[in-house]
Amino acid sequence: MNFDFVTAGRILFGPGTIRQAGPLAKTLGRRALLVTGASQERSVSFRHEMRENGVETIPFSVPGEPTIEQVGQGIILARANDCDMVIGYGGGSSLDAGKAIAILLANPGEVLDYLEIIGKGRVLSRPPLPFIAIPTTAGTGAEVTKNAVLASTAHKVKVSLRSPLMLPSLVIVDPDLTREMPPAVTAATGLDALTQVMEPFVSHAATPLTDGFCREGMARAARSLRRAFSCGKDAAAREDMALASLLGGLALANAKLGAVHGFAGVLGGMFQAPHGAICAALLPHVMAANLMAMTAREPANPALPRYDEVARILTGSPQAAAADGVVWVRDLCADLGIPGLGRFGLRTEHIATVVAKAAGASSMKGNPILLDAGELTDILTTAS
Repeated sequence: MNFDFVTAGRILFGPGTIRQAGPLAKTLGRRALLVTGASQERSVSFRHEMRENGVETIPFSVPGEPTIEQVGQGIILARANDCDMVIGYGGGSSLDAGKAIAILLANPGEVLDYLEIIGKGRVLSRPPLPFIAIPTTAGTGAEVTKNAVLASTAHKVKVSLRSPLMLPSLVIVDPDLTREMPPAVTAATGLDALTQVMEPFVSHAATPLTDGFCREGMARAARSLRRAFSCGKDAAAREDMALASLLGGLALANAKLGAVHGFAGVLGGMFQAPHGAICAALLPHVMAANLMAMTAREPANPALPRYDEVARILTGSPQAAAADGVVWVRDLCADLGIPGLGRFGLRTEHIATVVAKAAGASSMKGNPILLDAGELTDILTTAS
C-alpha cells in the first residue's frame, strides 16, 4: 500500500474562528490582495478587522468563476500595490483565483505557461506568496485543494493550474460565514460537496485516509443538506455542510474525482452555469451509468460494493444497495429544485462536442470505469 497525502499548512475550523484571522494574518504579511466575489460588501467588517491588526487589504473582485484574464489583472494589481500576501474570502471562485494569483506572483512568465491542456504545462517551481483561504460557501473544498480551476474564454473550456505548492498557508473555515447563502446556492454548493466526498470514495485512487474523510462527509451531508436548504440559520446543519465541504477538498486533493467533474469543467467553459449546479444535475445520472457499466463489463470492480456502502450511508438503511443510493440522490435533487442542464443552454447539437472534450479531462481518469462515448452521451441526455 502506497499513497501520498498533502494539505494546507494549518486548518482552523469552527464557529467564530474568523476572529483569529487578523492576529494570524499579521504574522504572514502587512499588505494583502483581498480576493472576493462580485460584492465586496460582505468583506467590509473583515477588512476593518485586518486594519485593526495592522494588515492593509487591497480589494479585488472576481465576479463569477475566474478567468485567465482576471487572474492576470489580479497579478498586476498586487504588484502595483506591493502586496506581500493574498487572502481569498468567498466561494470557490475567490479561493481559486487567490491561489492562482499567489503562486503566479512568485513564478516568472504568463498564466498560460503553466496551465494544463491548453497551455505549456510548465512546472511551478517557486513557492507562492503566503495565501490565506477563508470560504464563505460550503461546497468546493477549494480551501484545501492544490489546484485552481480557470476559464479560458478563447478556448471555451475550464482547465486547472496545478501544483502542491498552491496549498494555502492558512485555512479558516467558520460555518457562521455560510449562514447567509440563499437556498439555491446552498443546494448547488451542497451537492457539489456531496459529489466530492462520493467520487474520491469510488475512485481507483482512494486511500484509507481519504476513505475516512469521505465516509464522514457523506454522513454529514446526508443528514444536513436538506436542513441547511430549508432553514439557512440552522447552525448545526451549516456546520455539518462546512465540514463536509472541507472533507471533500481533503479527499479530492489526495485521491481523484470522476465523470461528474470530468463533464463539469467542459460544461462550465461552454455555458454560463455555476460549477455546483452542473455537478448537482449530473450526479445521479453518473452514478447510474457507472453502476450499469461496471455490472455489465467489470462485475469484480471494487467500486461496486463501495456504491453499496454509499447507499447505506446516504439512506441510513443497513439493507440499502447501490441502486437505492441513486434513487436517494435523485429524490434529493428533486427536493432541492435542481434544474437540468438544458436550463443552462445545453442542446442536443452540443452533446457530441462535450463528450469529445470531457473524455480527455483529467477528472475523467479517476472514474471507477472507463465510460464509452455512448454512455457519456446517455448521461448528458438524461441530465438535460
